[in-house]
Amino acid sequence: MELIEKIQLGQIRAIAKAITLIENNTEEKEKLIDALHPFTGNAYVIGVTGPPGAGKSTIVDRFIQFERDRGKKIAVIAVDPSSPFSGGAILGDRLRMQTHATDRGVFIRSMASRGHLGGISTGTSGAIKVFDAAGFDTIILETIGVGQTEVEVIEMADLILLTLVPGMGDEIQAMKAGIMEIADLFLVNKSDLDGADRLKSEIEYMLMLGSGMNEEAIPPIKMASAKNNTGTEELYISIFERLNLFKESGLLANRRKIRIQKEIEHIFASKLKEILYTRLNMKENINLWIERVYNREIRPYTFVNEKMMELKKENVL
Repeated sequence: MELIEKIQLGQIRAIAKAITLIENNTEEKEKLIDALHPFTGNAYVIGVTGPPGAGKSTIVDRFIQFERDRGKKIAVIAVDPSSPFSGGAILGDRLRMQTHATDRGVFIRSMASRGHLGGISTGTSGAIKVFDAAGFDTIILETIGVGQTEVEVIEMADLILLTLVPGMGDEIQAMKAGIMEIADLFLVNKSDLDGADRLKSEIEYMLMLGSGMNEEAIPPIKMASAKNNTGTEELYISIFERLNLFKESGLLANRRKIRIQKEIEHIFASKLKEILYTRLNMKENINLWIERVYNREIRPYTFVNEKMMELKKENVL
């Protein structure tokens, strides 16, 4: 497959074309992903998440520079809110990280969330495979920043960096049950602002409670000002120290296996849904079924169970 060879050679147009095919859910998508699969598993995937305004893009911009200074290739997937009209990303990659726009060792791709909750575009998993097969050493996954729903990012990343800023107030408490628990590393960005030390103390306190007062179980908390480029190198070093620790302990392999599990489950679910929709003529019948349920003529669970029994008798399931 000519496209696969071009991707492995790192050709920009081939990479962009492959991601577009995956994002648009074209017929070629499945063969493309399967063909890429043997060449994946080498890149580190780092999730950068946190609330809007936390400075995630600036942090990523600094990270890119550190990687490039060390001769590493780096790809960034920036998942943006979808346009309600076109379905495309409102914030494009041209608005981000302009200093790296002409660097062939950097590939920045904005992807529309297309209404998909969890901060992640449905095509993101496939895009990660493309970048991995293309020889990128590190893949940054920067999410929208929508709070608790962003826990889905853990299914795709080897390490999660949660970026917070002073002045959030009760938002930290609101995130406790979700995103706070998935982070492998915390960053208090804009550390030159008032309240940065207090925020770090609040994070430490919440993490201590969650870990049962076991200090060894608490992820590192770093202080930095991405805008002023202070503390960013220490953050960079800490990220790779954590990744090496995960690799040695077997946690990295375990996370990647869980990622494969989720992928297989998703493929099965989508295939079964496709079969059901086809056999039940869903497009033609759904409005009729809605009316019957609405008018209390049928009960939803009873109706669906009857349809499922019919499919079993036909050996569809």
